[in-house]
Amino acid sequence: MSSGRIRVAGAGELGEAERERWRALRAASEAPRNPFMEPEFTEAVGRVRPQARVAVVYEGLEPAGFLPYERGRWGQGRAIGLGVSDAQGAILRPGLDLETGELLRACSVSSFAFDNLEAEQRLFVRYAAEEYATFVIDIEKGYETYESVLRAQSPKFLKTTLAKERRLGRQVGEPRFVFDERDPAALRTLMEWKSAQYRRTGRRDRFAQEWITRLVGRLAGTRAPECSGTLSVLYAGERPVAAHFGLRSASVLACWFPAYDPEFSKYSPGLVLHLRMAEAAAAEGIGMLDLGRGAAEYKDALKTGELPVYEGAVTRPGAGAALHWLSREPARRAHSFVRGRPRLAALAARTLKGAARLRRT
Repeated sequence: MSSGRIRVAGAGELGEAERERWRALRAASEAPRNPFMEPEFTEAVGRVRPQARVAVVYEGLEPAGFLPYERGRWGQGRAIGLGVSDAQGAILRPGLDLETGELLRACSVSSFAFDNLEAEQRLFVRYAAEEYATFVIDIEKGYETYESVLRAQSPKFLKTTLAKERRLGRQVGEPRFVFDERDPAALRTLMEWKSAQYRRTGRRDRFAQEWITRLVGRLAGTRAPECSGTLSVLYAGERPVAAHFGLRSASVLACWFPAYDPEFSKYSPGLVLHLRMAEAAAAEGIGMLDLGRGAAEYKDALKTGELPVYEGAVTRPGAGAALHWLSREPARRAHSFVRGRPRLAALAARTLKGAARLRRT
């Protein structure tokens, strides 16, 4: 499809020259080089989500912008991989003259929803309904500098975690860390742990959705300079005790699916894993770990800073806008109401865990 200066293609239909232009525009962006914003992630989603598309904006014969998105049954649009992608938006030439109405019309969508929109997305940020923090670990100056920051801001945490790592070695087996594990069995183990964690905490099991399992499988085999699937595993002896699957570029490790074996929880293997990931990433020249949106105790302990991300939607006037509001806004507002009241949020978390226990009995 095409509409004036905008061409819409399937997620896997871009030519190599277009993909190179995408990468060049991304490299020129002020935003961190998050691998979720690279063409390889969009192409992988396209393999498992048939409605994945890319709008290509031209200036003359030269591509000047790209918007990866998915088109729903009723013409509603959403960011590519919405629900699992941790960085979203358009890849545009700085200063490109483009209106959201023109873009949505060309895409044949009545709305474009996002839940992890980058702060630099000037085209869409003004339509955000909520701002959230994504937590980051700065390792630009090396792992030793990061450790010194941890010692200053949380000395007890670092001392306790390192002591637990040593105890793990004495009582279970010598700790061994693999930053880029290629064993498919280790990835299956991680997904089993993560599914069990979702069920244990009363949350929706992402790996019960076939497309997410297939997407992770495809990305595990992706090896590109700015988007490479990375499975990291912490072993005690020969036994895996914690693992993480994420995506990395040359400068950012996007943390995605961490989990550990509950049998070894007293050793805090997930925290040990993240410290070793930070150490290995720094050795690879990576400058930042993006822990993602959503509050968690381990993120508070590990983070050195925060970046804003946004949730919301831009809509075109008409019935499609009303349909988007009815399908998403009541739930979003309810979630926002609960999050803004810590006692209510704690009660909701306990209720979810209780419901999970009931389902297991």
